[in-house]
Amino acid sequence: MNDMSLFLAAFWGWLIIIFCVVLVFNPKRTSQLIKNLVDEKHLVLPAILTIVLGLVSVLLHNVWELNWQIVITVFGWSTLLKGIHLLAFPKNTLKLIDTLNYKWLPVIFGVMLLLSLILINQVYQVVPY
Repeated sequence: MNDMSLFLAAFWGWLIIIFCVVLVFNPKRTSQLIKNLVDEKHLVLPAILTIVLGLVSVLLHNVWELNWQIVITVFGWSTLLKGIHLLAFPKNTLKLIDTLNYKWLPVIFGVMLLLSLILINQVYQVVPY
């Protein structure tokens, strides 16, 4: 394991845990975030930040091995592609967010939380295997 993989595992793991916990325990915040995205002028900054976050992750860690490191790569690529899509096609992105929000949000949060716990376990070796 290299240091970059462990750093990004800790970064993505903690970022997603914090994000999921806040949004699960404060559902009003989720609704507020989505309502703010309805106006396209509020999408430029999140799109740019998402592109930067994804691009940095992809440039530093583009490992396509079938182990825990692929989770970091998938998070990086999905973040980069989401940011590009958000910047290039804001109306389509808003439709997708609206569709996914109410039906799939608990499932998405659950999967992301599980993957982030796998990453955190790799860093701190809480559960050895």
